[in-house]
This record gives sequence, C-alpha cells and structure tokens, in this order.
Amino acid sequence: MSESRNDLVVRLPGVPAQVSKARGVVAAVLGRDHPLYDDCVLLTSELATNAILHSQSGDGGSFTVSVHASGTLVRVCVEDGGSDGPPCACRTTGLQATSGRGLPLIEALSHRWGYTRENGTTTVWFELVPVAVPALVCTTS
Repeated sequence: MSESRNDLVVRLPGVPAQVSKARGVVAAVLGRDHPLYDDCVLLTSELATNAILHSQSGDGGSFTVSVHASGTLVRVCVEDGGSDGPPCACRTTGLQATSGRGLPLIEALSHRWGYTRENGTTTVWFELVPVAVPALVCTTS
C-alpha cells in the first residue's frame, strides 16, 4: 500500500469479498462528506466487480485500486489480471438481466473514462468532476 495526502493505491485479492475493500479505498481518500463520494463508490464497486468476474484477477489473481483526488477531479483506476477482450459499454442488457450495467453506468456518470491494455493487464479508469448546478428560482404568479 502506498499513499500520499490525496492518493492511495491498494492491491486486493480477486475475490468478491474484496469489492467492499475497494469501496473503502475511495472512502479513505475522499471521506464521506465529499460531494463525489457516492458516485465514486458506486463506480469503483462496478470496476472491482468487473475485475473479479471478467478477468484473470478472479481466477486466483488480484487487482489494484488507485484513487487520486485533487480540488478539481477524482480519478479512480482498477488494474486487473487481463482478459480475452477489451472492456465494452456497448452491450445491450435486458430488463431482467442481473449484470451488464457496470460500464454503461460508468459512461453515464463519469466525466471521462477509458482503459489501457498492456503487459497482460487491463486498467479501466474514470474521472469525476464537481459540477455546479444553478439553483432554480421559482416564482408564483
């Protein structure tokens, strides 16, 4: 485990029980009161689950979660043990399906996301930025 003030990198065993620990990495960096906390935790959970279910990480391997937070963005990376194909958010998921929504969620909620594949590993990352939403002024006539 290595860390600085706003960075944390943790390697975890590729078993389902470690998804909650991946969420804990986000909590350790951001804190519960951070405005991007909920979205970061959700998306990190999706990436950790994908690493375990769809890569060599879930076959006795491990995966690494990296979180970097600055005043302007949060970037989370999950590096897994590699898989046969690249990550794809393009699958159509039926209404009754119990999986297949992770990358579409990342695409919908993140500012940017992507992946790299090298040396037998895949790293999927996302970035979230705070967005100021103007208050609505309601008037009655």
